[in-house]
Amino acid sequence: MPHEPSDMFDASHVPSAASSWHNYFLILLDRMPLPVAVCRADGEVLIANPAMAAVWGTTRGRLRGRNLLDHFSPRAISQVGRLVEAVRMGRRSRYPVEVRWREGADGPEREGMLTLDPVGDPSDEPPALLAILRIHEDRPAPPPAAEVGPVESRILALAAAGATTAAIGKDLGLTVDGVNYHLTRLTRRFRVPNRTALIARAYTLGLLSPTAWPPAPAEDG
Repeated sequence: MPHEPSDMFDASHVPSAASSWHNYFLILLDRMPLPVAVCRADGEVLIANPAMAAVWGTTRGRLRGRNLLDHFSPRAISQVGRLVEAVRMGRRSRYPVEVRWREGADGPEREGMLTLDPVGDPSDEPPALLAILRIHEDRPAPPPAAEVGPVESRILALAAAGATTAAIGKDLGLTVDGVNYHLTRLTRRFRVPNRTALIARAYTLGLLSPTAWPPAPAEDG
């Protein structure tokens, strides 16, 4: 999806140079595959990336202001107690917390490791916390549905031919952000890390014709 740094952080009060660095940070955060959030010491979310929002089944804009403990349940409440005490004492170490959560209202329960790192200026008391979630993959993921719409089929074919995002948009009458939106949805749907892997996955799923050049959707090949 298009980057939306403005919906997560108001940089209007920050000098221009600092504001630029904040925007770079938000763009980097947006592209990280791991679920990541920055929160207050009490767990209130300040910034989150799309991967973290997806774990909650929401968007990153709606995740702001919610508390990590609203969704993640620590396996041992003593872990949270030690973290609170450490932050109160000003210790700046990495704190792993084993957590559980449920996928949706009636979905399966998942488990993972939520790592919390105090961040920010050393004078900040209490400091903000960088939260990174590593999901325990203890069950096989369901196979993705090998179905795409006409626009997505053409995007895959053009990407396989080596077209740039701008060229794809020009060919299909889409903006660059529109093309990136479709590519991001496809990479998440097929659980791949980048465009190269997405093209390879499209061929293995039979979405692109293995004999056509230039590349074409399978039904056109």
